[in-house]
Amino acid sequence: MTPPGLPHDDLGDAWRAARPRAAGRHLDSAACSRQSSRVLESVAHHARHEAELGGYVAESAAQDLLQQGRSVLAGLVGLAAADLAFVESAQAALATLLAGWRLPAGSRVAVLPGEYAPNTALLRAAGLTPVPLPVDGVGRAAPEEVERLLAADPPAAVHLTHVPSHRGIVQPAAELVALCRAAGVPLVLDAAQSLGHVDVDLGADAVYGTSRKWLAGPRGVGFLCVRPALAARLTPAMAPAADLPPMRAFESGEAHVAGRVGLVLAVGEHLAAGPDRVRERLAALGAAGRQVLDGAAGWRVVEPAGEPTATTTLAPPDGVDVVATRARLLTEQGIVTTAIGVERAPDEMTGPVLRVSPHVDATLDDLEALAAAL
Repeated sequence: MTPPGLPHDDLGDAWRAARPRAAGRHLDSAACSRQSSRVLESVAHHARHEAELGGYVAESAAQDLLQQGRSVLAGLVGLAAADLAFVESAQAALATLLAGWRLPAGSRVAVLPGEYAPNTALLRAAGLTPVPLPVDGVGRAAPEEVERLLAADPPAAVHLTHVPSHRGIVQPAAELVALCRAAGVPLVLDAAQSLGHVDVDLGADAVYGTSRKWLAGPRGVGFLCVRPALAARLTPAMAPAADLPPMRAFESGEAHVAGRVGLVLAVGEHLAAGPDRVRERLAALGAAGRQVLDGAAGWRVVEPAGEPTATTTLAPPDGVDVVATRARLLTEQGIVTTAIGVERAPDEMTGPVLRVSPHVDATLDDLEALAAAL
């Protein structure tokens, strides 16, 4: 069956025209999206300023832009500029949060069984004990069972990965935020795979993410947003300057400022494109991809067909090597995807998968070419 046409073709055309010509078919935005020419130029422009004026002088000249960026980026998650700290990555954001929070050793933090393994490692490194949230058959949190867990034996916090990296499903974050608030348990939202992809303005106590995925900004930049009530419980290694918001104490002074400038520009492009329109096209790409790819050469789609994400994961036929397939697609067809091993989420995955994650510039032809290449 041929999938229906995609909405907002004008958005796809504009997104494509704003970027350098792709060398192949880029279906890997869950790993790293393609930056626009304007973002690339803004990063290079700031780097040149650092060479011409000195790094700290150039950073000072960019402060108004960076502050506007803090406001806009925090606004996407329902918070304010004062609540945001720029960091170097999503993992750096979680490490920064845990270092400042200083929860007592042994404190239990509820996580999904399919939690991203590096996140679990960071929790354990902080002396915390991950405990599983109840989920359904596809790894989605079960709100009624979570409510019972929170009432009977509340953890110190809940850490929720909004959209996992190994499966294109959306967790019921808004429902869990409400349940956690009622129980007095802070909820931390990993938005690395969701910001710029699905709605993230859901009321979480802390939200963190990265530039390089669905926002299509530079690598080496991330953010951490914390609501004031939770931020008041954080202790930075060094106190912030008296004239700065407390969260600024968690920003590194030895920073990739040019990357932060690029992220600010990328967020501006996301807003100009229309976040609702972006989400609608991405969801349609996911639905079309699952329809086109399910059964192609024996590969099987893992997530429900109607999941509102652009990410599709494919389980291989018996005897087919996912890593070798990913390499063959790249070298022979110029199709960029990701091979994901069970080490990514060892408590949930039963075998490796091939992840397909197009951005809004992708077309039905790209998805059909992948199906044929499998």
